[in-house]
Amino acid sequence: MSENKLANPAVVGLAGFGLTTFILQLHNLGLCGTGVVLAPAFIFGGLAQLIAGFQEQKTGNSFGYSAFVSYGAFWIGLGIIWLLGHFNIFSPSKTDVGWYLVVWTLYTLIMFAISLRIHKAMAITFGLLLAGFILLDIGHFGPSIYNIIAAYVLIGCALSAWYMMAGTILMDVAGKAVLPMGKPYWKN
Repeated sequence: MSENKLANPAVVGLAGFGLTTFILQLHNLGLCGTGVVLAPAFIFGGLAQLIAGFQEQKTGNSFGYSAFVSYGAFWIGLGIIWLLGHFNIFSPSKTDVGWYLVVWTLYTLIMFAISLRIHKAMAITFGLLLAGFILLDIGHFGPSIYNIIAAYVLIGCALSAWYMMAGTILMDVAGKAVLPMGKPYWKN
């Protein structure tokens, strides 16, 4: 009996995370409106990441399961906050969104610490995400220039996620590591 090879669900999760993070930063830099962010926030950043996370759960990958389901929920939650504001159901203040970001910063801190045991590419992605969240926190409670700085840091985070996505796909296609992920910073 032959066994079917299963695709790695992380490639979709990383693609959705990278694309939605990137487009949100273009919005934060004033280069596009919220509509172009909202659609991927629900579908690619939200739904696709949720599906990828549920598939990661089936492979036994607790890190991927937690990351993709949680950040998928982050994007859906952010999209709902924007819709509630748009339809005047709830008018989120700068600090309301700031507190939303603070709790996600705390979650990201935990995931960053764990990522140090995976590989350098993962730790870099989560390190940039953590730095971006911290800058957004400061920007929502203080000078908004930090939101601009965060946008550039988070574009780097998105590109790092896409690097991992491309490396995973290339490994499958080439049958060997093409893009190095690096050894973990923190070994067992």
